[in-house]
Amino acid sequence: MADPPDRSFSDAEEEIMQATYRALSEHGYADLTVKRIAAEYGKSTAAIHYHYDTKDDLLAAFLDFLLDQFTDAVHEVETTDPERRLDLLLDRLLVDPEDHRDLLVATLEMRSQAPYKGAFAERFQQNDEYVRYLLRTVIDHGSGEGVFREDADAEHAARALMTVVDGARTRAVVLDDTDALATARRTAAEYVSAVLVADDD
Repeated sequence: MADPPDRSFSDAEEEIMQATYRALSEHGYADLTVKRIAAEYGKSTAAIHYHYDTKDDLLAAFLDFLLDQFTDAVHEVETTDPERRLDLLLDRLLVDPEDHRDLLVATLEMRSQAPYKGAFAERFQQNDEYVRYLLRTVIDHGSGEGVFREDADAEHAARALMTVVDGARTRAVVLDDTDALATARRTAAEYVSAVLVADDD
């Protein structure tokens, strides 16, 4: 897969996305209302409904917005060295600033709704596929450059690393495990070293 579809947001829509970010961080998914988003936006609920018919439509767009933000952040990584690029990508996935914890909680709440809300499931699936694509691509590149093992199974490695990422995020939220992301980052590094990095011999 290539980059996900680049959905452009108008200035007003981007302001609504930022307001949604703040409202989700403060109230969580369960207590989120369009009224609370409008309060963060500084305008009426009608101004939001002009762009989005329902709260679910708005939140589906918000998931698109988050994926766009992640894609932009990844594209800022300029190194072409496969091992360094993989390190930086894992940093993006696992080194999460403490002030984003509330959003992590809200996102996990939205994930729990995915089995019942097709629009949410589609976005989370797209995000997962894109991240695995990035991991798989950099691993394949590293194999071709002799940095990673020539026989490395890039798809399996990408899925294994995503399992570490998802598990750490869940532990961080559900168990309030403040060390979960750092532990996962160390585990991911150990996996890369033991399974992917080519022997000097």
